[in-house]
Amino acid sequence: MGNNIYNRILQLLPICILLFIGVFACHSGEEEPELFQGFVQPEGFPEPDYDFSGNEITKDGFELGKKLFFEPRLSRNNTIACGSCHIQSAAFTHHGHDVSHGIDDQLGIRNPMPIMNMAWSKEFFWDGGVFNLDLAAINAITSPVEMDENVPNVLKKLRDHPEYPGLFKKVFGTEEITDVRFFKALSQYMLLAVSDNSDYDKVRRNESGAAFSAKQLSGYQVFLAKCASCHEEPLLTDKTYRNNGLTPNHIDDVGRYDVTLNEADKYKFKVPSLRNWQYTAPYMHDGRFLTLNRVIEHYRTGMVDSESLDPAFRNADGSIGIKMTDEEKNNLIEFLSTLNDRGFVTNPLLAEPVLNSSIIK
Repeated sequence: MGNNIYNRILQLLPICILLFIGVFACHSGEEEPELFQGFVQPEGFPEPDYDFSGNEITKDGFELGKKLFFEPRLSRNNTIACGSCHIQSAAFTHHGHDVSHGIDDQLGIRNPMPIMNMAWSKEFFWDGGVFNLDLAAINAITSPVEMDENVPNVLKKLRDHPEYPGLFKKVFGTEEITDVRFFKALSQYMLLAVSDNSDYDKVRRNESGAAFSAKQLSGYQVFLAKCASCHEEPLLTDKTYRNNGLTPNHIDDVGRYDVTLNEADKYKFKVPSLRNWQYTAPYMHDGRFLTLNRVIEHYRTGMVDSESLDPAFRNADGSIGIKMTDEEKNNLIEFLSTLNDRGFVTNPLLAEPVLNSSIIK
């Protein structure tokens, strides 16, 4: 009798499993919200700099761009994707690396900047050497220490792939894979990497229950007095290029000067946004500082003078740096903690897609 019951259970087990899977799938389908909402202008943000009239974001276009962003075929040996150096959990920076770490374990010269709120930029990278988001990926693809590939060969690999021609047809109407279509699809993904839901944003929008603590409010006053001229609200950057008193590094990276060839631009680098700093260490253009505390100490006591040092760091008494008491520093850190957007670095819409099993050619 015991054996009969046991055998009967074994017979029914597959049916029970299938029923459970079916119920779970139906339930998941009912509860899972639609993640794709297109581009939504955040409340209180300025008008975007990106021209959406030439590249309307669609769900299919965004999904194609996401697939391409995490596609290792963009590199010479099919091992490095955009997402290799721009990791979502690190606010799309390269966590744990002072500079980019690319093909064949080669090192770049600068810390990868976060991919975040790209619609509000006209220029890209630490030196502003690219003037259109649709062209930003060319730098990484062609860099010998990042992807070490060329665009025509990338397009050939995509054309030979069993899926990409059909995906491009869904977005653009034909299976033709061109450089323009390729870059526009990548932009559609990057443009939806919008960070606007930190505690700071909730206070800024006067949301119910959102408020700074006493220390955060004091720190906000310190920020307004000593930081906001460069880290302008609400993007937390004024998008300018400044020499912030760093000692030139071992390769003597001259920053903006490489683009403009203007002597006044030597050692100037783009002012980064302070948003999501908790996830983007290490800091500065070459990743020289590992902690926020070290960054603030640089501005207090560690700056070096030079002809192109930004005037904002010159004090009336002839000294340089930002004068700040220990209490002001501690309160500033409390305020800066409100700038981290946990929802951005965990947003499933931006998450790496499941890799397909097609053989990489």
